[in-house]
Amino acid sequence: MIKLYQTYLSPFPTRVRLVLLYKGIEHEIIEPAGIHDSREKGEYLDVNPIGRVPALVLEDGRALPESEVICELLEEMYPKPAMMPKDSWGRAQVRLLSRISDIYIVMAMLPLMNMVSRPPKSWDQDAVTRAVSEVDKSLAFLEEYIGEEGYAYGSSLTHADGTLGPILQLADEWMPIFRGPPALAKYPKTTAYWKAIQQDKFAGQVIDETRQAVLKAMGRG
Repeated sequence: MIKLYQTYLSPFPTRVRLVLLYKGIEHEIIEPAGIHDSREKGEYLDVNPIGRVPALVLEDGRALPESEVICELLEEMYPKPAMMPKDSWGRAQVRLLSRISDIYIVMAMLPLMNMVSRPPKSWDQDAVTRAVSEVDKSLAFLEEYIGEEGYAYGSSLTHADGTLGPILQLADEWMPIFRGPPALAKYPKTTAYWKAIQQDKFAGQVIDETRQAVLKAMGRG
């Protein structure tokens, strides 16, 4: 059986879980011990020397890190139901949306992610202001390209939905603790997409898994 090494707190394994769920691929989920402490994750480093989640281990024992690469492999191994458009332009749009998420939105959020586990009094308010501004700019990029049929692109699930879902969950539900304006409020297309994708049976499930993990980590779950 395929094994997925992951944590529910990280948004990156979420996209892999969506692929596994949507395609009906039998798998086992393993949460590595001590994944956030390099002194305790020695066994996981034997699986993935990079030391980050996720990592996928095939039935023959071969292991692959990096969520985007894992999703591409699973798409080739299990082509039905497809999560990439048939046409080259459509596939490029899906990849573009994923890149916007990973390169712009996630990177803009990183300073906030690094602060959230600390008491608010210790936050660098100038850094918070800069990060909130950068997140806003990155969401403006997304607004230009996000689909308007309830999915990131087209009228069915693609890999972009697995990428964007957990990131927008963080932007919409987690960023308000930094007392900034609602992150999605200025962006009607992105707001409509966020509301719609949560209603999808498969995407809604994996997004909620991430939501519950974040709430628990913040002592609210």
